[in-house]
Amino acid sequence: MTGRVLRVGAGQLGPIARDEPRHDVVARLIALLEQAGDRGVELLAFPELALTTFFPRWFTDDVSGHDHYFERSMPSEETKPLFDAATTLGIGFSLGFAELTEDGDRYNSTILVDGDGSTVATFRKVHIPGHQDDEPWRPFQHLERRYFLESDDGFGVWRCFGGLVGMATCNDRRWPETYREMGLQGVELILIGYNTPIHYAPDPGQNSLQGFHNHLCMQAGAYQNGTWVVGVAKGGTEEGVESLAQSAIIAPSGQIVAQALTTGDELIVADCDLDSCRRYKETLFDFARYRRPEVYQRIAGQKGVIEP
Repeated sequence: MTGRVLRVGAGQLGPIARDEPRHDVVARLIALLEQAGDRGVELLAFPELALTTFFPRWFTDDVSGHDHYFERSMPSEETKPLFDAATTLGIGFSLGFAELTEDGDRYNSTILVDGDGSTVATFRKVHIPGHQDDEPWRPFQHLERRYFLESDDGFGVWRCFGGLVGMATCNDRRWPETYREMGLQGVELILIGYNTPIHYAPDPGQNSLQGFHNHLCMQAGAYQNGTWVVGVAKGGTEEGVESLAQSAIIAPSGQIVAQALTTGDELIVADCDLDSCRRYKETLFDFARYRRPEVYQRIAGQKGVIEP
């Protein structure tokens, strides 16, 4: 195989119980990391909120009621064994976690760590879904907008792992602007962790389409921007809530080249030729030649729909 080939893994997780100790979860992550080491993986992506159960499904009277699920530093004392194991193996990784800053701000974040243990970047989720107020009529709640701030940092791209790497989180993957923002920076690999409940209370008719929609948006984003995309889930039935698995590694052609077969802890691996991105960046999606930003003004300047 020729080109800049990066062996990438997606470390899918099964459910994490509400009372599962952090060190037990870290042990599961290390087990996936060791499997990745055995298979020659250079960069391993973990899911959104990979250290805890998906706590926004519960309402607390005070926003701080879930603060024990948040990390105040990274690595923390409990997560340091993961960082140490990765450094020993020489594997980089991305890890989704709940971040509580020194200023008291709460973000749904993902850290990207190089193979030497150094931090490349921290991404904070931009598109926060769900609702903010108590809605007890729901079978379970989705209170991300109560417990997390929307990030204004946008979508960065970083030179690392021999290429141009970006990140997004869960609901970010459904928005075409996510991929195009990174595509305009030449991104070659996007890492996306997600926790997606299969039951969607506002419109149950979408439930049967969750898996289709999950892959659809990531495949379209990969193809339309000439980039590899790694989507990695925390799936299975967690605290009575069935969540989507189907982690996948997607080529710049939009084709899925590796996919998880279970809803539990599982490693999938693919050799990602970053040079293959050029087949799309320099032909169909040659932005410099074909884009017409002068006729796209509504995209950046308008939020809601304005009918003609």
